[in-house]
Amino acid sequence: MVEDKIILGIDPGTTVMGYGIIHVKDKKIEMLNFGIIQLSKLPTHPDKLKRIFDRLDGIISEYRPDEMAIEAPFFGKNVQSMLKLGRAQGVSIAAALKHNVPFEEYTPRRIKQAITGSGAASKEQVALMLMKILNFKEMPKYLDATDGLAVAMCHHFSKGVGEHNKTKSSDWGSFVKNNPSRKR
Repeated sequence: MVEDKIILGIDPGTTVMGYGIIHVKDKKIEMLNFGIIQLSKLPTHPDKLKRIFDRLDGIISEYRPDEMAIEAPFFGKNVQSMLKLGRAQGVSIAAALKHNVPFEEYTPRRIKQAITGSGAASKEQVALMLMKILNFKEMPKYLDATDGLAVAMCHHFSKGVGEHNKTKSSDWGSFVKNNPSRKR
């Protein structure tokens, strides 16, 4: 069966949000677009949320992705920043749901691991590896754009199994179900 799908990757943010769109056909991966949604000049948080929703709604309408992947929240020290980031993620997910696009979440560490082989890689290392994989020449001004691409690539490399679809391997019922030959 030939794989043919478009994946939208989102690196959520409330100052700069990155996105990347790839087309996977068979074993070939082509970058369709990547960029940022600039939010720093908007006066209020609700204005930023509206801009995120409107821009993603337009991107989804234009590229018609089959799936969306988004970076999962990470735990920081500033609770207010985390709440704002969570709202940006929620609005991004709402835009996907409006178009019936299924989504999955991936942790920052897992995304870096999928692209570079190291979960502790820098944004620059991720960008350089993507430049090689997807064959583009110029490093973007905002690395949030390549982070969005990285999320899409991670989703592809993970075969769509992110934080929502993981089975709990420590769960006894899952073990029995996944290992029927081990029953006596």
